[in-house]
Amino acid sequence: MLSSHAFGPNNEDIIWQAQCKVNTDIASKESCVIVGRCDDYVLRDKADCLNAFIHADKAFRARRIVEVYGEREQSADQRIREKDKRRATYHRFYTNMKWGHSQNYDITLNSGTLGIDKCVQILKSLY
Repeated sequence: MLSSHAFGPNNEDIIWQAQCKVNTDIASKESCVIVGRCDDYVLRDKADCLNAFIHADKAFRARRIVEVYGEREQSADQRIREKDKRRATYHRFYTNMKWGHSQNYDITLNSGTLGIDKCVQILKSLY
């Protein structure tokens, strides 16, 4: 889906088209893992594609942001809200689908409950 602008596609639309082409080309040539980029939509017609959504509650995500990225605890919650809002808006704009809804994925895993390593093991065991 491309937005209609009076003066043609904007930079975001051009990036979207290029990203779709690159991800489709890679997925058609070899096994790969693509994180994000609306590929639940982009690769929806690819028969041997597993669409997974990894989620966790805000407390787990906030702790991870502090540990991995060194964010202050009070800014982690705000960062999560802002990122989730941008992800949802971007996903809706380009796919007309709701980001994070389980019916868009073959499997959803809670990394807060299972742990990140266990989620990786589960996904690897499926392919």
